[in-house]
Amino acid sequence: MDHSLVWLVTGIVLVIAELVTGTFYLLFLGIAAIVGAAVAYLGAPFWAQAIVSAVVLTMGVVWIQRHKRMAKEPGMRALDVGQPVKWESWIDQSDSLARVSYRDAQWDAKVSGEIRGEPGEVLYITAVNGATLHVAKTRQP
Repeated sequence: MDHSLVWLVTGIVLVIAELVTGTFYLLFLGIAAIVGAAVAYLGAPFWAQAIVSAVVLTMGVVWIQRHKRMAKEPGMRALDVGQPVKWESWIDQSDSLARVSYRDAQWDAKVSGEIRGEPGEVLYITAVNGATLHVAKTRQP
């Protein structure tokens, strides 16, 4: 079997596996293998194919690590923080869980502090945790 075909099939399998797992590392492994297939197709020896694939993979891993680090930097707030939401109803008042309307959709919210709990009351997002908004009566700076 031709080296370029082996590289190509391996790359496609890795990209498909990435679509199932969502890790990004398999994506760059797949891209590196596809680049290796291109180098093999051009007639380069196996050592050149492996080196080019390793360089592409290393660049991908460095890119992933850089973006993970930037996402974890303190001081990075969600873009929604400070935005107003409208009160809808309580889900569980004892746990301070409520339903609010934000961007024309209903969201679960964790309420901090005292509120009236009247429909249409304006609250402000203080934090976002997954699909749950943390809201309060006053806007956080």
